[in-house]
Amino acid sequence: MATTGHLQRISAALAVFLGLSSILQRGDCDEQVPLILWTSEGISLPSQSPPTAGHIVEQQQLAAYLEKALSEGPRNVVLFLQDKMSIEDFTMYGGAFGNKQDSVFPNLEGALMSSSSPLVLPAVSWPASNAVIGQLQDQLETSPLYMDPETLSQLRLNASSPALLVFRLPYGIGADLMSAKEILSGNDEVIGQVLSTLKAQSVPYTAIYTALRPSREAASLSIEAGLGGGRSLLQARGGYRERQKERERQRRIKEKAEIYGPVEFKEGEDTCILLWAKGLTVSILRSGSWEVQDLTAATFGKEARLKLDGSRCDKTKARLVLNYEDVLRHRDFKLIFAMSQRHYKVSARRWFTLDAVELEYDGTKATFNGSRNIYAPAEYSYRCESVTNYRWPLLVPRSSKDPANQWRVSFEDFQIQGFNVSDGEFSYASDCAGFFSPGIWMGLMTSLLMVLVLTYGLHMIMQLRTMDRFDDPKGPAIAVPQTE
Repeated sequence: MATTGHLQRISAALAVFLGLSSILQRGDCDEQVPLILWTSEGISLPSQSPPTAGHIVEQQQLAAYLEKALSEGPRNVVLFLQDKMSIEDFTMYGGAFGNKQDSVFPNLEGALMSSSSPLVLPAVSWPASNAVIGQLQDQLETSPLYMDPETLSQLRLNASSPALLVFRLPYGIGADLMSAKEILSGNDEVIGQVLSTLKAQSVPYTAIYTALRPSREAASLSIEAGLGGGRSLLQARGGYRERQKERERQRRIKEKAEIYGPVEFKEGEDTCILLWAKGLTVSILRSGSWEVQDLTAATFGKEARLKLDGSRCDKTKARLVLNYEDVLRHRDFKLIFAMSQRHYKVSARRWFTLDAVELEYDGTKATFNGSRNIYAPAEYSYRCESVTNYRWPLLVPRSSKDPANQWRVSFEDFQIQGFNVSDGEFSYASDCAGFFSPGIWMGLMTSLLMVLVLTYGLHMIMQLRTMDRFDDPKGPAIAVPQTE
């Protein structure tokens, strides 16, 4: 009971501190995100004084906080990087002032309680939080590993060698507060799962929880406006919904402008192969752990300097070769897509298949077969939300002894077309999602079973026969022959 009361007081104090900070700060609230830092149980960090109420932590000051924490603390850093977060998320969903049953952060609060020296920065400028990965990478002198809780159990950490593990967490968008609460609760469960795995491995760690952008807009209030009376406060918050809608519209316009084009290979002046993906990562298994590298920025966008040497295409065969340098310690690295098209008599039309996805590095070739699952009509493009070789795999290693068994390839929101490209744009997309999903099949089978039961019942009712002869007490008894 004493521990519970202490935890409630800490949550209430944290909520009050965050709330006062949001009112007293002179800057715009929508430019700041909170940052929370703590260590594993039994590890102490050098004492660091938190910023005063209303102070915004900029990039240089945040680097000083992190440098002091990592100079004496554990150098196995776990970064929980949420898409969006604001101080209002803690005041709204943190179960403040004793309402612990409403809290969506039980694992986070438990970790802060067990840590001897947590650090809470309620107002960090979001450009500084965006640079936190680079700052940690420079101080730890190691590359970040983007992980998920399922693959963390396969990774073996060493307290003597630094590691930077990054876990991306989503955030709900829109006015549906229940969905945002459920997503934050799910993120807290991910935090608890990761911390439990690290605790089972008995590896000391430093954990950081922050976000890339603020999640909501709050009214910009100066000290004078806050002290000027309730009328000024209500006037400042009067146009919240209109400002929120305008900010959401501007965000969508900005995101649309940042969408990059596909990889385009031309044979002469005509485009013959198109490839696009929202995310592209490759991983290799070394010493019992997976090393991951994101190739999205090196493949797509204005900053990409990708070479397509070795690519070719004709009416029946297409081969797209993406040439990289310095990928997972391999100086020369190639990602190859081999496609073909042919006429199938059964369907009376031409289809194209992604026959293989090949990785060539240092004279070694790893081959994944994709022809069984990745196909589309020859005049269409192929699209799938996720194409991998390890989670609901559409790519399969060619054999059990192929080097592909040591690799993982992942494409997010994948689309490719190797034939009949017109005007440099994708044709109509044949999606990998089947028309009859497991849920649809379950509904159809259940409905069919109920129809059969109803038909059998109606048939039995129709077979019932009523009496057509009745006994008259004044007349002779009725004799019913046995044949009737």
